[in-house]
Amino acid sequence: MLEIDAATHTGIDNIREVIISGLSIRPARNRYKIFIIDEVHQLSAPSFNALLKSIEEPPPHVVFMMATTELEKIPETVLSRSQVYEFRTIGTKAIAGQLRLIVDKEQITVGEESLQLIARDAEGSMRDAQSKLDQVIAFTGKAITGEDVATVLGLVGRDLLLDGIQAVADEDATAAFTLAGRAVEMGYDLRAVCRELSRVVRDLLVLAVDPSRISDPEIAGEGERERLTALAARFSREDLLRAFDLLTRTEAEIRSAAQPRYHLEMALLRWIYLRKLVPIEELIANGSAGVEAGSSRTPPVPKAAPAIPPPARSSTSSVASGSTRPSPPVERAEAAAGVISGVSRTRTSQSAGVGLKDALLAEIRTSKAVFYNTVVAQAQKVEVAAGRVTFSFSPAQRAIRDVFEKDRSWLESIAQRLAGQTIVVAAVQVEAATPEKDVDEGSATTVTDRKSALREQALADAGVQAMLDVFPAEIRDEEEM
Repeated sequence: MLEIDAATHTGIDNIREVIISGLSIRPARNRYKIFIIDEVHQLSAPSFNALLKSIEEPPPHVVFMMATTELEKIPETVLSRSQVYEFRTIGTKAIAGQLRLIVDKEQITVGEESLQLIARDAEGSMRDAQSKLDQVIAFTGKAITGEDVATVLGLVGRDLLLDGIQAVADEDATAAFTLAGRAVEMGYDLRAVCRELSRVVRDLLVLAVDPSRISDPEIAGEGERERLTALAARFSREDLLRAFDLLTRTEAEIRSAAQPRYHLEMALLRWIYLRKLVPIEELIANGSAGVEAGSSRTPPVPKAAPAIPPPARSSTSSVASGSTRPSPPVERAEAAAGVISGVSRTRTSQSAGVGLKDALLAEIRTSKAVFYNTVVAQAQKVEVAAGRVTFSFSPAQRAIRDVFEKDRSWLESIAQRLAGQTIVVAAVQVEAATPEKDVDEGSATTVTDRKSALREQALADAGVQAMLDVFPAEIRDEEEM
């Protein structure tokens, strides 16, 4: 059995001398002659070409075994003539179990959390895990703590990571900047901080999907289970997915950044503001606004608009119509007072209606801005008369009208509070106005009127309105399909 390190025998002359020249010589004692080529991807292209014939048709007594960690660098001509066996990494639990056997045999006192840290840092390699354990033992002696492991191996402490996620959950930007400063002062590699943060985010997502995994030592140590459970309840699955993508991109950016700390700070701030995102469908369906997704804070209660007093009733009777009898001076004065009173009462009623309409729209805009922009503001007409507020929608606005109906009781409660009396809020359907065409169908006026009608039709669509409200978009042109 001959083992060859391809990293030091990369040239074609070495391959010919060590391997090819001795292929025809049979082993003197054993049945096979085995060539083990380690790190085979380090061979040069001429070396692969020289070795290709021997690999394709080796003598009966020759076996080639090639090992590599970068399979993609092996030429396809070699791979097609070989049997490929991919060795899997070892699980964290299995590595921790083997380390436990070692420390018990060596009579070393160490907690499970410390072994889990070493096993995680080994990333599936038992050899690396044992080497790291030897390194920690040489530093600490017969007693090992989690802080010792983090100090010797340069690992990011779990408390720092959980504090960072807590700052995001509390939307505390000041604490986020403090966290980045602590990481720099403790000498951590900020790429490792991002990597470990993404690992904790992954653990939180696992708990969000399957809460029973909290007892899994790969997810949480015994001393941090309660805190991880509380943090998992503060985030939605969408929040965690967006956070994982953000942190992995930040880790890649930090590798070439002149100021890695700035990238970490901005990543934490972006994570805070990403939690405010709400799906457009949810906004339209619920008519919600000002409610920040995933936020634990209660939205502020809008101040009530001043109530509009009901119109004052006049005790003076109005003049009877149809009378042709001449009136005495006193009767004429009373009649004139009645006419003036009737006009005043009519104007007061109209003023109260307009005031109620304005106050109602202002209250809706303050309480639910998105609902106002996407639903209420799309009404063709709003009328107030005889204790009734009527919102008119066109036939194309059926979806908007359905959303309006879901919040109609809420609208009635606001209207009644503002008016101080029972108010009915209703939605009706009206026919959309058809734009008139000129006699000349090809004239510019016809095209302009048609485009205006198309624009009105587009603006009446709930989806279009939501896009215009949430994103900085505008309609540049209209075209009928």
